[in-house]
Amino acid sequence: MSTNASTNADTHTATHTATHTATIYKSAAGERELRRRYLETLDNWPVPAERIRIPTREGETFVLVSGPPDAPPVVLLHGSGANATMWQGDAAAWAQHFRTYAVDVVGEPGLSALSRPPLASDANARWLDEVLDGLGVPAASFVATSLGGWLALDYATRRPDRVTRLALLCPGGLGKQRVGLLFKTLLLRPFGRWGMHRLVRGATGLDTLEAGPVLDQVVLTFTQFKPRTERLPRFSDEALRGLGVPVLLIAGTEDAFFDSADSARRVRENVPDATVRLLPGVGHAVFGQTDTVSEFLRG
Repeated sequence: MSTNASTNADTHTATHTATHTATIYKSAAGERELRRRYLETLDNWPVPAERIRIPTREGETFVLVSGPPDAPPVVLLHGSGANATMWQGDAAAWAQHFRTYAVDVVGEPGLSALSRPPLASDANARWLDEVLDGLGVPAASFVATSLGGWLALDYATRRPDRVTRLALLCPGGLGKQRVGLLFKTLLLRPFGRWGMHRLVRGATGLDTLEAGPVLDQVVLTFTQFKPRTERLPRFSDEALRGLGVPVLLIAGTEDAFFDSADSARRVRENVPDATVRLLPGVGHAVFGQTDTVSEFLRG
């Protein structure tokens, strides 16, 4: 990775911090720490990657690009409270066969602008239009999780000619959204970091020894970051029936955010070309699906 790319990212971070700290971060120090860790991870990315910034109506959007330039394009959209680094474990495998574009969703703790276009509008689709146009990508497959899954579904329903395949991991907008987590958050908030650890373990299902580093990063993020509070709009059966592309849905049966059984039922009933996989005992954080997603993308 070039020195100039890293320098540009650091410069952007300083400007970003000075201008927008109050919007989605709880403190300037917390934002700086999250940005420092992000840039450190980017410097240790497992495959060669280009850092691109796309100007959009929502502000600058950061995209991490890997894989052969002439390979089929795949857009990666992370979930709330995350950024492109969530795909670090998948990047090396997917970049062998695809040109991957890991997008930092605006309004999340990455290197993109901090604006949050309203979900109940076409603003997010127009933002993605400009991202794809800026990348020179007419159409692509999408791999997306949680909030990113909602964004990918929203885009596919509004721009069917720009989406070729949808691989969705515990996406929003399908099954019923659970509200119990909000009450747990209020109950555990007085217990500080211990309370946050317990909350994140329950919400994500990250309760194994191997998941420790990921759990710590999620806890740090939500200690310093203000997540969106909008309820994700649910897609109608009619909208789902209009999806004319292959869909892969992977979700955990113990998802604390969305009713995964309801998501699976709605996809099976309304999306003819769909593959549904429910993972027993798995929570909202779905890992270890690199090969499954790759096989789906390769058709």
